[in-house]
This record gives sequence, structure tokens and C-alpha cells, in this order.
Amino acid sequence: MSSRRDFIRNVSAVAGGSALTGLPSLRSAADATESLKVGFISPRSGPLAGFGEGDPYVLELARKALANGVNSGGKTYGIEILDRDTQSDPTRAGQLAKELINGNKIDFMLTTSTPEVVNPVADACEAAGVPCLSTIVPWEAWYFGRGAKPGGPSPFKWTYHFSFGVKNFLDAYVPIFHSIPSNKKIAVLYPNDADGNAIRHALIPDLEKAGFTVVDPGGYEDGTSDFSAQIARFKAERCELFNTFPIPPDFATFWRQAAQQGYAKTVKIAQLAKTGLFPGNIEPLGSLGDKLSTAFYWHRDFPYKSTLTGVSGHELADGYERSSGKQWESQLGASMALLDAGIDAIKASGNPKSKAAIAKALSTLKTTVMTGKIDFTSGPVPNVSTTNLVGVQWIKGKEGSKYSFDPIVTNNATDPRVPVAAKLLPYGS
Repeated sequence: MSSRRDFIRNVSAVAGGSALTGLPSLRSAADATESLKVGFISPRSGPLAGFGEGDPYVLELARKALANGVNSGGKTYGIEILDRDTQSDPTRAGQLAKELINGNKIDFMLTTSTPEVVNPVADACEAAGVPCLSTIVPWEAWYFGRGAKPGGPSPFKWTYHFSFGVKNFLDAYVPIFHSIPSNKKIAVLYPNDADGNAIRHALIPDLEKAGFTVVDPGGYEDGTSDFSAQIARFKAERCELFNTFPIPPDFATFWRQAAQQGYAKTVKIAQLAKTGLFPGNIEPLGSLGDKLSTAFYWHRDFPYKSTLTGVSGHELADGYERSSGKQWESQLGASMALLDAGIDAIKASGNPKSKAAIAKALSTLKTTVMTGKIDFTSGPVPNVSTTNLVGVQWIKGKEGSKYSFDPIVTNNATDPRVPVAAKLLPYGS
């Protein structure tokens, strides 16, 4: 009994004297900081893995910046980020969201990268009454793809989204397509999925209004292995411009077949979305990757800093390359922007333990993050804030270059603050 009393007395003495010894007092830390759980869902494996490749690095920076918690309403809150990989599976994305909501009891959800990830996560949050902020899905695919009706009131109370939309693509694409002489005939290859259907419905009419003839062979299924019919149509129509929104493996299949069947060499501008964002999708194409064009939602030359970590675009890109040994990519800035905006909403809420307070803060959030300005009070529809895109071309690295291709900004029509580095070159030149 005496030894037990001595043990208790010694433990009490250590706890009581922690201020003198420099050891933290568990009781005082618990009293001073209330904890918030924030979910973070993205694709790190599977066909969409390029979108999530840089997330571990970005999350590491965020966790370091959040080590001392954040202040909201005069109170300090610790932040625990629970990150999950969807494996590029929409069903798994929804399941992970439900596990975080029901099992981990998260206070707030963040999610990014394609409708296959974001939409099922947002739907789970909406059903459960958990605030959710998302990015990197054309907003039409997020808003209308989840049941909202054009001209109708928003059906969403808990879910908010900041991203580019069809108008942003149009504003970026039109000056690009006009920058090189062509017959103004655009071959479009849009999949039969949330992205492809949203883009087909809205972008094609706008491209036609802008003076282009659009040749659309219809939607194809993700995972298609033979694009001969589409290629034959594009060749017959002599389409000198090309635009696509595929998942990465499908574009690689299509473009190799387009080269083999003689179509690629006739294309003057090959404009990619979704698959054209990442070095890992361009490098395997070898010489076929040179001068492919895309639109970046973040580039290292963006002039904006992270509100959470304070890092600039160049600091984020350089730090990632040193840490990973891999080339920087566009999603780095977007994932950081999601964390920036999420923490800004927590701070603005005044009471982040109230899910309703976070949702209200999101509805009026105005901030400037790594991808640029966010303003939920002036979106094209409720629950949405739009972001800009800049034209980028993949140029083969010069002799001695560290990487096979470099993404060069060729058009800044949607954001003049981003510097243009070079003129667009014709594909195949």
C-alpha cells in the first residue's frame, strides 16, 4: 500500500511541477484548447492519383502551421486533420465521408479533385448536416450534377464549392484557339461522365457562338480502349483544333491512336483539361507530349500566398520538389487553397464547434488564397465562388533540364496578374 501511495504522490508532484521542469501540463493544455476534427478527402491512388500526389506534402505544411491551433471568437482551437484516399472510386469516396462523419465525428469536411471524389463526399455531408468545402470540379458538374435546377433555389445548405466553370474555360480557350491560324473546326472528345456531360451541355454552344464549328461524336465511356471511330470522324471533318476532358489513362490511349492513325499531326492546338495538368501524365507520351496545351487552375507563377502557411507559389513548388524529388504540379496550389479557405472559414465562424456557424461563415466567405480570390457573396449561383484559369503549354525541356517538360504560361486572359512567359506554339511544330 505504501508503494502505491508513493507512486501516486510522485506522479502528482511531477504534474504539479511541470511548469518548473518545462514539461507540459496535460490538464492546462486540455483546458486551454478545444479540438476540431477536419476531414480531408482526395484521390491518391487509382486513375486520378495525379490529383492527390502532392497532398501529403501540402498536409504536412498545413499541420505544422496549425501546431498551435487557430483562434476563432476569442478562443483557441486545436485542429486535427483526418485525411483519406478515395482510390479514385466514387463509392469509396461516399463511404469514407460517412465514416468520418459518423465514426470520427468530424466538425468540417474538405474535399478536392473531380466529381468522382467531390460529389459523393458533398452529398454525404449535405445529408448529414456537416459543413463541407470543396474545389477542383467545374462548378456546373458540382451544382447541377448534384440535383440543383437552373434558375431554381439552391438545394444545398451545408455544402460550398469554389472552382472554375464553363465560362472560365471559355474565357481561357477562345483567345488560345484564336492565337494560331486554323480552320476553326474543333474536335471535342468528352466522356459520358459528370465532367464531360456538364462541359458538353454548356461549353459547346458558347464555342459555336464564338465562331467555331464543333465536331462532337458523342460521349464515350471511361476506360474505352478503341477510339478509331472518333478519330475517323475528326479526320473526315478536318478538325485542326482539339479539346478533351478525359481521365488520364483514356487520353494516353486516344492520343497514341490519334498519332498512329495520322490525326495528331494535323492538329494545330491540342487543348486538354483534367489529364493535361500533371507531369506524370505528359512524360509517358514522349515526343507526343511536346506542345500539348492545357489550362492550369494554379501555376507556380501565381502571385498569391497561402493565408495558412504564408508560402508563395515558388516556395511551395520548390519545397515540394526538394521534398519529393518530383516536379511540382498544379494541384499543389489548389489543395493548399482548400486548406487556406477552410481555416479562414473556421476563424470567421466565431464558434467552429457549431456546424451551422461554419456553414454561415462559408456562405459569406471572402478571402484571397493561393489560387486567387474567393467570394461566396457574388457567385454565379448560391453556394459557389468561381476561380480563374490560365493557358499553359507543355514544352520539351532544354538540354540539361531537370525535367522532361516544363509548363509555360502562354495566356493570362482570365487573370492579368499572372505573368505570360511565352507565346503559344502550334502542336507538332
